[in-house]
Amino acid sequence: MDFLSLPKAEIHIHLEGCFDPEDIEALAKDAGVPLPRSRENLYDTSGLSNFLAFLDWTCGLVRFREQLAGAAYAFSRRMHLSGVRYADVIVNPTHWTHWHHRIPDMIDALDGGFAEAEEDGFAPAKLCISLLRKQTSEQAIELVELLTALKHPRVVALSVDGNEAAAGRTGPRFAEAYRRAAQAGLRRTAHAGESSGPEGVRDALDFLRVERIDHGVRVIEDAELVKRLVDEQIALGITPTSNITLGLYGGYDSHPFEALRKAGVPVSVNTDDPSPLSISLPQEYANMANANGWDKETVRAVARTSITASFAEPELKASMLRDLADW
Repeated sequence: MDFLSLPKAEIHIHLEGCFDPEDIEALAKDAGVPLPRSRENLYDTSGLSNFLAFLDWTCGLVRFREQLAGAAYAFSRRMHLSGVRYADVIVNPTHWTHWHHRIPDMIDALDGGFAEAEEDGFAPAKLCISLLRKQTSEQAIELVELLTALKHPRVVALSVDGNEAAAGRTGPRFAEAYRRAAQAGLRRTAHAGESSGPEGVRDALDFLRVERIDHGVRVIEDAELVKRLVDEQIALGITPTSNITLGLYGGYDSHPFEALRKAGVPVSVNTDDPSPLSISLPQEYANMANANGWDKETVRAVARTSITASFAEPELKASMLRDLADW
């Protein structure tokens, strides 16, 4: 099957995880900072905590507007080369040292890069601005109030990411921020059920009232929660290679994606951090299709979920779904 031409959306991907090693080397050179390792081994980190620390270091190299705009443009080019028709891209301002207190400028610079990419024929992307799990409830509310006042058309959703195991329970802490986000018309998603168990997903549903969950794979450990996702049709943005690389599962054939799909949970295939994982979305579809014996209609159904669960405009969704039906 031709997974490149497959009409699809990418709905769980981090801009911070889209810097190729040569891009990082160029940024480090501009900043006068030595690389921590050789270019070939830049992403050789062990464990989620070390990986997140490396993302902080990388994003800390980005100091100027043109560098941010360039990162956005490069992201859109990457999506184009993967046959992606639309992307919800996660950006967490806490990773970007020089932009912590300049979030409106940061969003404006990213918007410039995405707009230029669209003019060049690349697919549109919208921003999911993310909280870090270690932030306080006051900081979360402050971010939502900023986004609400800004009303930037490029910003479509509020997210939360980071190490669940290290940060502890965060649902109650961010409940008020998410309530205000919903009131302001922002869409809501959250990372849950990866480094935490099913309880992280339950908190995201009960306290954050999310519309979509990033990861969510460990709900497979709780049959009642699986049924709830089916009943409420809460989609999971699953990233199999990321889960396997971090040691959650032994391989594509033992990953719970297929069990969740067969149970009726809306599931989509995504790449999470494609540069360090050396993965593209067509490759990720091929991995899952080969491991689980998917036929064309199954692939079409998974791609359909990526589109319907995305935060794209209704007209764009309808266009993508028409193309998918003809694929």
